[in-house]
Amino acid sequence: MRLSALPAAAALVVATLASGAAPATADTPAGPVLQADLEAGKGRHHNTGTVLYERVDGAVNSVRITSVTIYSGELDCAWVAWNDPHGTDGWSHLTTEPSCNGTGLVEYPDIVIKAPAGHPLKVRLAADHPGSDVVHKDIQKL
Repeated sequence: MRLSALPAAAALVVATLASGAAPATADTPAGPVLQADLEAGKGRHHNTGTVLYERVDGAVNSVRITSVTIYSGELDCAWVAWNDPHGTDGWSHLTTEPSCNGTGLVEYPDIVIKAPAGHPLKVRLAADHPGSDVVHKDIQKL
């Protein structure tokens, strides 16, 4: 690099940092990717879910949800939610829609969920039969 190019390169670095761009190391995972497996119901009502997440470095009771996979039973609709202390019924969905009638659903929300200290983070697979009050559930701690 020529000496005359140094001020231009320095100005570019300063402008990049001033715009709010973080160094690439800030995007590295805080820890290993962890997995919570969920399973509810039997036979044609067998539903499964998997949540991939990682702990948020330096944050108390916080995790980054990287992936949610749901396979619903043949006769069910299934959701995966987390125990949101601010949710209207205590739970908030991690996917934009359910998996229904034996289909699969994979979403990559890349969101951080957090709760106050002492409120254990949990995920729940809840599956119901459309038109019925029957519900299958499984809950796992994160």
